[in-house]
Amino acid sequence: MSSWKGIILAGGSGTRLAPLTTAISKQLLPVYDKPMIYYPLSTLIQIGIREIAIITTPDQQHLFKKLLSDGSQLGCHFEFFIQEKPTGLAEAFLITEEFIKDSPTCLVLGDNIFYGNGLIDLAKEAMSSPAGATVFGYRVNDPERYGVVEFDKENRAVSIEEKPEFPRSPYAIPGLYFYDTKVIKIAKSLTPSKRGELEITDINKTYLSEGSLRVKVIERGVAWLDAGTFESLLQAGSFIHAVQERQGLMVGSPEEAAWLNKLINNERLKELAEPHKKNAYGRYLLNLVGNKNANN
Repeated sequence: MSSWKGIILAGGSGTRLAPLTTAISKQLLPVYDKPMIYYPLSTLIQIGIREIAIITTPDQQHLFKKLLSDGSQLGCHFEFFIQEKPTGLAEAFLITEEFIKDSPTCLVLGDNIFYGNGLIDLAKEAMSSPAGATVFGYRVNDPERYGVVEFDKENRAVSIEEKPEFPRSPYAIPGLYFYDTKVIKIAKSLTPSKRGELEITDINKTYLSEGSLRVKVIERGVAWLDAGTFESLLQAGSFIHAVQERQGLMVGSPEEAAWLNKLINNERLKELAEPHKKNAYGRYLLNLVGNKNANN
């Protein structure tokens, strides 16, 4: 089995955040002190994924390339793809078919932010059993905004619905999905929904019907933030600020994630931090290099 590959879906029109998104992609907007895309990117690096496809809109791709380069500076490899128009999350697998090839794949949405070691452990568990698919359930107050998973008394998933008017459970499915190599074939078999989109929920339903969908409930201690509305964008920024101020630890830094995973050494981290040394982000990275517990 080939090693896992990652996809960050950073396309879409971002209409819920207009006029903020009239001239710039949602995933390039700031969440406190970093571009939004830094957070899902850091999640993929933290769980051990090095080869990452980044799907953008046609007119914004050059900005993502300017921000992220080819990934080599982080010990990774990035490839960029275009989604011509927002026609569903499941289209990500059709767009990146040649990139995925025979590898299992993790898809993360570009406006989803995760915080907490518990999620990293769950993700690595999902990647240890690449056959089938793994998604997560996260208790929310407004499940009608998301794909919703319903469990039976034995905590087994029995149904999945996309943005239901009357949710059968309070558990939403966050934008972090793990699939085996069958996902491309499944995506190709889909027909557009009433919304005119290829739905990720239909992929999950296919795995569920085959008995090969695992749903892991994210317990307390892990935060999931969807920064796709004005309110949630503000809440996400406030959350990141509070955590960083309280703990003195950065959230969502790709440079730190690469360094902690020994993809880059102290010298490379210092090089990456140098252009930002006049602000808190750069100083934080430089302090990592000077820490007595620094990587060699």
